[in-house]
Amino acid sequence: MNDIVVTDTPEDQGLTMLTHVMYALHTASWFSAGIFSVIAIILNYAKRADLPNDFFRSHFRWQARSFWFTLLWLVLAAPLWILVIPGWIAYLLIGLWYLYRFIRGWLAFADRRPMPVPA
Repeated sequence: MNDIVVTDTPEDQGLTMLTHVMYALHTASWFSAGIFSVIAIILNYAKRADLPNDFFRSHFRWQARSFWFTLLWLVLAAPLWILVIPGWIAYLLIGLWYLYRFIRGWLAFADRRPMPVPA
């Protein structure tokens, strides 16, 4: 496992706070019909060029991949709403997976552990 050093520079402190806010927005998106996630993904892409190290890049990538894969699965599962119950079950499972991804990422971020990057 790579040792990640996160300094306490003002820039890193600001990015740490922003990353916590983005995880909070994604996690709370259940209560906003996804609007909070859209705000968070815009912040993610706006700040991506300013990331100082692989630790922050891993979390920003984790958040972006989680958002886009969730959106993909929601679109692919949309036809299940024709029968209502299967659509409800599919969206519930996708939503739980979404929460799992963001809670897992947020806990790792709080412990200063990077997220895995796919090979």
